Order: sequence, then C-alpha cells, then structure tokens
Amino acid sequence: MQSMTPYQLLGGAGVVRWLTDRFYDIMDADPAVQTLRAMHPADLAGSREKLYMFLSGWLGGPPLYVETFGHPRLRARHLPFAVDEAARDQWMHCMRQAVGELICEDKLKQQLLDAFLNTADFMRNR
Repeated sequence: MQSMTPYQLLGGAGVVRWLTDRFYDIMDADPAVQTLRAMHPADLAGSREKLYMFLSGWLGGPPLYVETFGHPRLRARHLPFAVDEAARDQWMHCMRQAVGELICEDKLKQQLLDAFLNTADFMRNR
C-alpha cells in the first residue's frame, strides 16, 4: 500500500469528485467563509470542475487539468484575487471539513491536510 498514490488510497475519481463537491457545498453555505465565496462566480460549476481536474492529478491520478489547460500555474492564476491569510484559512476551513467527513484514517487525513495547507499557504499573495 505504500506505493499507492493518495488518489488510489482515497478510492479514485468518484471520491475525488465527492471531496470537490463537498468542499464547494461547504463554501457556498457557510457564512464563516463569505469572503472566500465572494471570490468565486455565482455559478460554481466551472470552479468545481477545475478543482476536480486539478485534484485528480495533484493526488496522483489522471492529470486532467494539465491535459486540458496545461501547467496549473497556481499562483499566477490566483493573482487577480487577494489571497491573504484569512482567505487561506477560509479555504482550509472548507477543505478540513470536507476531508474530515470523508476520511477516517488519521494518518492519511493528516497527510492530506498538511499538503493542502502547504499549497494554500503558497497561494498567498497579500
């Protein structure tokens, strides 16, 4: 099992889709993350799809995002938005809740949350 990717450990495409959808459901409903929600379009369908495609490859599955859009260039793509510590923390609030609802195994949960935090922190531009 040590050679399995996080994508495989999670269960593949359907689970990554569920994680993505749950993340956006939380973001769309939780007033504690209204600043983060305001950075997104009213219709979250495109955002959901792009995050799903990105997470697929980022977690070690099919590189859907790269195949469709090229290199993610995460920081460059997020420069139009004021991503400060508060935005990072709101993003992590949503992801922490989604991951917590999905994953029971503590070691995998912590590894994913640490990786998400590193990436979210890298996105800060303010």
